[in-house]
Amino acid sequence: MKEPHPTHRVRLPGFVKDDDVGLGDVVEHATQTLGIRPCAGCAERARRMNRWLTFSPWHRDKESS
Repeated sequence: MKEPHPTHRVRLPGFVKDDDVGLGDVVEHATQTLGIRPCAGCAERARRMNRWLTFSPWHRDKESS
């Protein structure tokens, strides 16, 4: 069995307030805002994109130092 790849994290101060936001969540929100209805595979695609890339607030990294 293949080991899952680690999630890439991007710190975006101002864009992310408190909690981590996955790329799939961002795409889902953008498409809903544009009025695009989700298809059958959208939930799986969002889940995979969330595992691949996560946006984090800047302050978390400072707190852990």
